[in-house]
Amino acid sequence: MIEAFLAYLLWGAFPLYFPLLQPAGPVEILAHRFVWTLAVMAVILLALRKWRELRGASPRTWGIVAAAAAFIAVNWGVYVYAVNSGHIAEAALGYFINPLVSVLLGVIFLKERLTFLQKWSVGIAAVAVIVLTIGVGRPPVLALLLAFSFGFYGLLKKRVSLSATASLTAESLIMAPLAIAYLVDLGERGTGTFTAEGTGHALLLASSGLATALPLLLFGVGAKKIPLSTIGLMQYITPMMQMSIAIFIAGEQLEPARWLGYVIIWVAVAVFVTDLLLRHRRNRRRRRAERLEG
Repeated sequence: MIEAFLAYLLWGAFPLYFPLLQPAGPVEILAHRFVWTLAVMAVILLALRKWRELRGASPRTWGIVAAAAAFIAVNWGVYVYAVNSGHIAEAALGYFINPLVSVLLGVIFLKERLTFLQKWSVGIAAVAVIVLTIGVGRPPVLALLLAFSFGFYGLLKKRVSLSATASLTAESLIMAPLAIAYLVDLGERGTGTFTAEGTGHALLLASSGLATALPLLLFGVGAKKIPLSTIGLMQYITPMMQMSIAIFIAGEQLEPARWLGYVIIWVAVAVFVTDLLLRHRRNRRRRRAERLEG
């Protein structure tokens, strides 16, 4: 359990980490993130002797991984932009919405059925988006991009027949050539920051690989040890930390309309979490009854 908890803590602290990578822009940070994540994951796969898993992957698997890589690139890029442009609260909103978007995508693409409370939570979240759109004068674009890009990423990952480590390596492997080409172009034009801002800045950009891989690996270990319902509850640690950083550290000011929209979203999250707890309790009672009968 401690591994999953640490993973969510690390993800929650990302708004404190990415500003350290400035003056690199969001796309440059994204490119470095893919390149250095590949370097870290290549070492891990070599140590675990799992390169064979990638060599044996089918063209269909590689196609799905390529699509997943595109969605996670959008997610990472939008998140870095949101954090480094003073929109941490909206980024947090995206991760409050994300589980509800995942449920909706499951209904649309996997023909899953919503429970009564899940229907209410999705409906309340839709009302919150409408309130934010009307009150702020625009839809919460960054939040929706984060929620839907990660939702589609999770949907595709369900169809990938690779381990978590091999899958992340494959995604980085696909995006790395584009990332390297972009970084080389920046260097040739003299607009890259990797070699222009000193050794400390270069090391910080290189650390983005470990910052990406470490929480994912911790989560992979922890997720195997705890029930899915516990993971469902723990995932809100990250946006709660991000929202706290936005308000108490970054000093972001939220208009009354945004507060209202966020409160409505939190109501939707509370309904969703209630559903998780009730289903977990029912499943536990059913398993206990089955053991007694057996």
